[in-house]
Amino acid sequence: MGSSFPPLLPPQASTVAVEVDALYALLVSITAFFTLLVVGLFLYFGLKYARKSESERPIQVHPPAWLEIAWSVVPLLICLVLFVWGVQLYFKIYTPPKDAITIHVVGKRWMWKVQHMSGAREINELHVPVGVPVRLLITSEDVIHAVSIPAFRIKRDAIPGTMTTTWFNATKVGEYHLFCAEYCGANHSKMGGTVYVMEKDAYQRWLAGPNAGQPPAVQGARLFEEMNCISCHRNGSNQRGPVLEGLYGKTVALKGGGTTTADDAYIRESITNPTAKIVDGFEPLMPVYLSQLSEEQVNALLAYVRDTLGKAERPKDAPAAGTTPLGSPTTSASPKASESKGR
Repeated sequence: MGSSFPPLLPPQASTVAVEVDALYALLVSITAFFTLLVVGLFLYFGLKYARKSESERPIQVHPPAWLEIAWSVVPLLICLVLFVWGVQLYFKIYTPPKDAITIHVVGKRWMWKVQHMSGAREINELHVPVGVPVRLLITSEDVIHAVSIPAFRIKRDAIPGTMTTTWFNATKVGEYHLFCAEYCGANHSKMGGTVYVMEKDAYQRWLAGPNAGQPPAVQGARLFEEMNCISCHRNGSNQRGPVLEGLYGKTVALKGGGTTTADDAYIRESITNPTAKIVDGFEPLMPVYLSQLSEEQVNALLAYVRDTLGKAERPKDAPAAGTTPLGSPTTSASPKASESKGR
């Protein structure tokens, strides 16, 4: 009869796990060292210089200047080291590589809905290949949730109306715990799942298996046509919004000054809240689609703009984002135009 003591930390199963644990170990070690030092000195001096009688008066002691400098400079240097290391690690964790595969994750009480760019869907499960960077685009349908995969040392909030991003590169084949790390209601503790890290060939076979479906970019192309988005975003005399071909990843000039990057968060915001950032040279004619589209439909449109239109070549005669198209009004619009996309 035997038993094993459970590990204090989950297994290190991603490329950043070792560095996160090292920083955490340093923080714990520094805290433990100074805690023991302060408590030890407190007890030592308390016993050594305890008053022997009521008439005894302590001698005034003036510490040397080097000691006062030391107890100010040493903590400062320690904090600077932790700050620099922490900032470097933070940007490493939240800046996905350009070659990362994209997976959409939607939180909903009390489940995780996952969609791969090939079209495969799953609930409370996440299949990923080993040794390949994976970028998660995360949002919520109801309240704030948080995607947490302890073995990968990642945690990212899922916020309704907003898209957040995190990424990981799994290093070990296996099964790992996925759960919600933000209290979201009565069944919060049941909002969990499993991450399956697979060999690359096995992952490709899984994508082509029973979970296979229509790629979100294809669904987005159909929605783009059905909702008549093309009527305003096509280059020509009827253009009322920016041409989307080749727009993804480019810098966009905004009305009133300033710029932004046409990334996933910006494109999603442009669909759900089109008046938040108006492109310079265009009027706010686009309707608000937040209540008309599900999160899956928004993700499908985003995938179409990013993966299809974003890789297409911009028409030679199309104006760059942030410039007024030829023949497009900037101060007035027809009733027909006001019913279509103008962002």
